[in-house]
Amino acid sequence: MSRSNGRTVSLRDRMLLASIVLAAIVVGVFVATILAVSAARNATKQEARSKNLSVAALRLEKLVLDVENGVRGFALTSDRRFLAPYTDAKAALPDQRKLFRSLATDQPLQATRAKTLDFDIGIYIETFADPVVQFSNRRAAELAYDSEGRRQAASIRNQFAQFIQAENELSRSRERAADSKSRHAIELGVVGLTGSAILILLFAIYLARGIARPVTEAAAGAGQVAAGDLSFRLSQTGPGEVGEFTKSFNEMAERLESTRNELEDQNAQLRESERLKSDLVNTVSHELRTPLSGVMGFTKLLLTREFDPETRRHYLGIVDAQARRLSNLLDDFLDVRRIEEGRFERAQELVDMATLLREEAQLYSQQSPKHEVAVEIDHAPLAVLGNPDRLRQVIGNLISNAIKYSPQGGVVEVSADGGNESVRVEVRDEGMGIPLSQQPQIFTKFFRGDAPASGITGTGLGLAVSRDIVESHGGRIGFTSAEGQGTTFFVELPGANGVKDRQGHDEDQS
Repeated sequence: MSRSNGRTVSLRDRMLLASIVLAAIVVGVFVATILAVSAARNATKQEARSKNLSVAALRLEKLVLDVENGVRGFALTSDRRFLAPYTDAKAALPDQRKLFRSLATDQPLQATRAKTLDFDIGIYIETFADPVVQFSNRRAAELAYDSEGRRQAASIRNQFAQFIQAENELSRSRERAADSKSRHAIELGVVGLTGSAILILLFAIYLARGIARPVTEAAAGAGQVAAGDLSFRLSQTGPGEVGEFTKSFNEMAERLESTRNELEDQNAQLRESERLKSDLVNTVSHELRTPLSGVMGFTKLLLTREFDPETRRHYLGIVDAQARRLSNLLDDFLDVRRIEEGRFERAQELVDMATLLREEAQLYSQQSPKHEVAVEIDHAPLAVLGNPDRLRQVIGNLISNAIKYSPQGGVVEVSADGGNESVRVEVRDEGMGIPLSQQPQIFTKFFRGDAPASGITGTGLGLAVSRDIVESHGGRIGFTSAEGQGTTFFVELPGANGVKDRQGHDEDQS
C-alpha cells in the first residue's frame, strides 16, 4: 500500500483507477477505429455504386442507340428486318431504366438528371420511335425521322454524355475519398493497436503484484465479449473483490447475450413480416388486376356500344364471372386475417362428407373439359361435426388445385373412407407434381412455387387457409407427391361420434 496525505490507497482502489483509465483509452481507440473503418467502407460502397451507375448508363445508352438504329434503318428502307435491334432493345429497356433510376438515387443532382433522361427516353419511344414503326408509308416514316428523330436522339445522347461525365467525376472524387479514409483507418488501427498493447502490458505488470491470474482472465474475457462472443464466462474464483467482479461480469454477459438473442428474434420476425407484406402487395396487385380489367373493359363496351341480346348476355356473364373471382380473392384475404386475429369460429353442425364430396366434384367437373373428376366413396354416410361451408371450401380448393396443376388433363380422383372415429378424404391428380425442394413450403402463405412461371393463377393462400380450417376442426391435412407423377392431398377429420365421445369425456372430467 502507498500513503498520500495520511490516507492509504487499497489494491482495489488502485485496480479500479487503473482499470477505468485503461478501459477509457481502449474504448476510445476502438470506437475511433470503428468509425474510421465505417467511413472507409461507406466511401468504398459509394465508389462501387458510382461505377455500377456508370455501367448502367452505358448499357441504357446502347439500348437507346439500338432503338434509334432500328428506327432509322426502317425509316430509310421500309424493310422490317432492320427493326430487330429496335425490338430487342425495347424489350430490355424497362428493366434497364428501372435499374438506372434506382442506382442514381443517392446523389440528388444525378438523380434529377437520371429522372429527366429517363423521361426523355420514354417520350422518345412513345412519341417518335413507336409511331415511326407504325408508318406504312416509307416517305412519311423517312420525313418523321429526319424532322424529329435526329433532334430527339441527339438530345438524349448529349444528356448521356453529360451524365456519364458527371458520374465519372463523382467516381474519381469518391475513389480519392475512399483511399484517403482507408489509409486513415489503417494508420489509426495500427496506432490504436500498438498503444493498446503497450497499455495492456503495463497494466498486466502492475496487477501482477497483486492478483494477476484472475484479472488476466477478466481482461481476456472482456476482449472476447467485445469481439462478439457473448457466451464467454469467467471462472468465479479469487479474493472477494475479484469474485464479485467476475460474478457481475458473467451476469452482464448473460444479459447481453439474452438481449442480443431477443433482438435477433425480433429482427427475424420483422424480416418475415416485411417479406409477407411484400408478398401480399405483389399478390394483390397481380391477382386483382386481371379480373378488374375484365370487369372494367366489358362494362365500358356495354356502356358505349349496342349489342344484340345474346352478345350482351355473354359479356354480362364474363363481367359476373370476373366479379365473382374478385369476391373469392377478397374472401381468401379476409379468411387469413380472421384466422390470424383469432376470429375464426367453427360451427358444430352434422356434415355428411360423402354428399359434400359428390356436390363439389360435380361442380368442379365442369371447370375443364380435359379433366374427369371421379368420385369413389367406400362407406356412406361419412359424418363429421363442423362448418359445412368451411369444409366445402377446403374440398373445393383441393379439387380446383388438382385441375389447375394438371394442365395436360387427366383424371382427378376424389375418394373417402372412414367410420365413427375418423374420416379420410383424398384428392389425387396426374399433374406436374411438387418438387422435393418446394414441399416444406407448400402450406406457407403466398408460396406458389413454379406456378407463376407456368401461367397458373392463384394467390398462394388456398392451402394455408385450408390447413387452418382443417386444424380448427381437430383434423390434419397433408400430401404425397413426386415431380412429374402427380400429387395426392389428404384430409383427416374426427368422425361425428368420436367428437361427441371426446366432448362428453371432457365434460365428465370437468
